[in-house]
Amino acid sequence: MRFGLAGLQAGRGSEQDGLTGVARLAESLGFESLWAAEHVVIPERVTSRYPFNAQGKLVNDPAVSRPSPLIWLAFAAAATSRIRLGTCILLLPLRNPVLLAKETATLDRISGGRLILGVGIGWMREEFDVLGSAWPDRASRAEEYIDVLRALWRPGAHGFTGATVSFGEVYCSPTPVRDRVPIIVSGTSDAAARRAGRLGDGYFPMAVSPDRLRELIDIARTEAERSGRDPGQIEISYLGPPTSAEIDAAEQAGVDRYIVLDRSADFVSEPEQLTAVAGRLGLAPATARGSAVA
Repeated sequence: MRFGLAGLQAGRGSEQDGLTGVARLAESLGFESLWAAEHVVIPERVTSRYPFNAQGKLVNDPAVSRPSPLIWLAFAAAATSRIRLGTCILLLPLRNPVLLAKETATLDRISGGRLILGVGIGWMREEFDVLGSAWPDRASRAEEYIDVLRALWRPGAHGFTGATVSFGEVYCSPTPVRDRVPIIVSGTSDAAARRAGRLGDGYFPMAVSPDRLRELIDIARTEAERSGRDPGQIEISYLGPPTSAEIDAAEQAGVDRYIVLDRSADFVSEPEQLTAVAGRLGLAPATARGSAVA
């Protein structure tokens, strides 16, 4: 199982020196990937149900720094050479998919093919309202946007005709290093798992019980098979604390990548904590694994 690292954007992690230091340290310690979350805004009053705790309430400080994930990852790319760069997650229905195709292809190209695009449909209606984005059809738009991205990431001129996006043949350059960026679909509902199985290169559930995790993975893989895809090719990522019980449960459920998020630690200001976590995880320093990008 590979290990990623999330939760670094707040505080000094949004500043030049903090981000540079922690990105380089994570790479040197052997973490496979860095992950950046997204909220464009946090309204003063939020009544939407938060899906990642039992209380259904967002407990994070709404005033904390939340840098744009693609720009944050671009800076991390410039500070490193091997570690992969993921979004956990980017709110796909809030984006213009043509513009996003350009942004993500550019980031993938300048990073040497290191981008992993984790996407979701969002849970906070208030954020959609602020940005003037429709809420009821966000799932269907997200699915169509995935098709738009993949069309524009291919070399040459491509057009698209869909329910919400249509355009004639255009060139969108640069293209990703491998003519494709892996898209990992996030969500904890049955519908999200089916979406991942039908459309995703991977699936990214989070904050669920071990039993529910296994159930969601099974739904995703069943849907992949039903769609004529190889269920074994659906890469499973999961986010959680660096505790042996959580990690063991995830591995037994079939998780391929465990993304460490420790809200009790400040890895940017106290890098020795990150070194200790890497030791507990048994990571091999990057220099011992060679310099090739996976």
